[in-house]
Amino acid sequence: MITALLSLAFIWCLFYERLPVPVLALAGISLALFLYLNNRHKHTEFISIDVVAQFSRLKTVNATLKIVTLLALMIVSVASRNAYTGLFLVLAMLVLAVFVGGIKLHEYIQILALPVSFLLIGGLALLFEVRPEAAGVLGFNVFGLWFTVSAEAQLSTALVIARSLGAISCLIVIGMSTPMPEIIAVLRRFRCPELIIDLMYLIYRYIFILLALYHEMNAAAKSRLGLKDYRTSLRTTARVYSNLLARSHHFASQNFDAMESRCFDQGIRFLEQRNNVRAYQVAVSVALLLVTLAITIV
Repeated sequence: MITALLSLAFIWCLFYERLPVPVLALAGISLALFLYLNNRHKHTEFISIDVVAQFSRLKTVNATLKIVTLLALMIVSVASRNAYTGLFLVLAMLVLAVFVGGIKLHEYIQILALPVSFLLIGGLALLFEVRPEAAGVLGFNVFGLWFTVSAEAQLSTALVIARSLGAISCLIVIGMSTPMPEIIAVLRRFRCPELIIDLMYLIYRYIFILLALYHEMNAAAKSRLGLKDYRTSLRTTARVYSNLLARSHHFASQNFDAMESRCFDQGIRFLEQRNNVRAYQVAVSVALLLVTLAITIV
């Protein structure tokens, strides 16, 4: 719901006086409804990206080729000087993840919603300037100060948001199509320090463990009327988070003891599934890079 409202406000401020008001209202409301409806159809409380990656049809693509291609596209998106590159990558990654990879649309939107929310908050901050008098194409008077939106701010914000959306879409496709052991194997081939790889995997793993534990605690609190009113919910939330902190410390201690008892000495190893690089996969990767570069240059 928050993402839908932010998108409506952002679209209105970004395209104000650039589109007719009826068209602008229709576009903003349509986008907000699309995000809201796709985010509310959840069969679970949260979606694990690693579980989604295990069922993606893109899992069979060679991990090194996939990660190198998508990282190159991210760099092109961030370095581009026009918004069309980022918008093209958003659509291309949507097609890759949903229509080629077989991921459900609402799952893709649900995972994309959180980074998009942060981007929209940042976009609104980029759009508005504080001035002592009214100026620009849009303005609001708050306690004697004017929060205004200028045409230059609209253009620069559109470019920043398009770049960021393109890069985030590429990053999400990496996560939703490549299981974590394969990502770790690629990082190890690139000579990434073992300590960083081990910490990355342990942090990633315990995010989902603690998230599942939080949902169990929250469900237990709801069943005992722990969230029946504002005062009770504050007390319950404090207890849930304090208990979560204690349990996380307990899990970390158990994990360290288990690693020490097995003579751990850096390097978490996994069985690797080697996928051969096929000619058509290389052709698709090169074609995608060339089309993106062409859009960037033109």
